[in-house]
Amino acid sequence: MIRVAVIDGHTVTRFGLFVLFTGQSDIKFLADASNVDAGRQLVAKHRPDVVTVAATLPDGDGLQLARELRDRYPDLGIVVLTSRGEDDVLFRALEAGASAFVARTAQTGEILAAVRHASVAAASFSATGLASAMARRDRFDAGHRLSPREHQVLELLGQGLSIVAIARQMYVSHSTAKTYVARIYEKLGASNRTQALMTAVREGLFKHRADLSA
Repeated sequence: MIRVAVIDGHTVTRFGLFVLFTGQSDIKFLADASNVDAGRQLVAKHRPDVVTVAATLPDGDGLQLARELRDRYPDLGIVVLTSRGEDDVLFRALEAGASAFVARTAQTGEILAAVRHASVAAASFSATGLASAMARRDRFDAGHRLSPREHQVLELLGQGLSIVAIARQMYVSHSTAKTYVARIYEKLGASNRTQALMTAVREGLFKHRADLSA
């Protein structure tokens, strides 16, 4: 039997999770809390197998609480629930030592799967979309690894210049300009100009927004 507690500032969410968990034959709902301080006391008193923690709580940061709980209870399964699905929140949950990361809007099956995962693999992080988020972070990091010359070429690509025109503008040979472009494509995970420019715009690599219609 998986013993679960809930820490969430939203009454409706707490009630919904109570109904969800009490309807499962392998899960026992222990208690709930609405803020950070009450959450600390809840976990200390009931020592659940798994706790769900809202990323944002009325009196503090739920992800910071998750970090604190992980440090204090190494075997505790921690499922972070959030209404914000941004990559930065997901990676903060990962860094906080959470076992799983789930959006409030997720299907009930996904929430239950996260709880069951956390109960048996507290130290193993699980999240829908993790692979995509990692890929986006890798592209972002790659973009920031562009050399100054590659950044210059990227800006010229965004202005719609051809490789011949880029070579002329930068006073380099055609083959050198072509090599710069190939390196940019590789670092941004792109196979053509349009893909490279779309990735660059999305990751904020342009000093000014590129005109993608060029």
